Amino acid sequence: MRRWTGWILTAVAALFLIMDGAAKVARAAPSVEGTLALGFPDGSVVGIGLLLLAGTAVYLFPRTAPLGAVLLTGYLGGAIAAHVRMGNPLFSHTLFPAYLAALLWAGLALRDPRVVALFRPLRPEVATPQDERRRAQ
Repeated sequence: MRRWTGWILTAVAALFLIMDGAAKVARAAPSVEGTLALGFPDGSVVGIGLLLLAGTAVYLFPRTAPLGAVLLTGYLGGAIAAHVRMGNPLFSHTLFPAYLAALLWAGLALRDPRVVALFRPLRPEVATPQDERRRAQ
């Protein structure tokens, strides 16, 4: 059940990112206007869309999903910075990329237990009597 939930969260986030990237590559008017409103030059819209599609593709393959999540987190961090720079509303515009990043990581964590292991605190090693003697010397 966890794995299915993870794939559903992954699909929701990935579909949004694919639609956004495809709209930028196709130079759809709302996407271009939104990118220009954030202060990016007109010539960068297609490149930004291609980067988004590439990062999403890396995220969708199970072997490279952690790398894709890191790449997309960086991309979304740039989106947050652009919204902060423009003074956009906090919860609806500025933090939306953070919500999407949380969805990406939650989906990945639910479908890949190795990701959860990365965030577990390390257990301190249990000292043996031999270790105590070595420290005393």
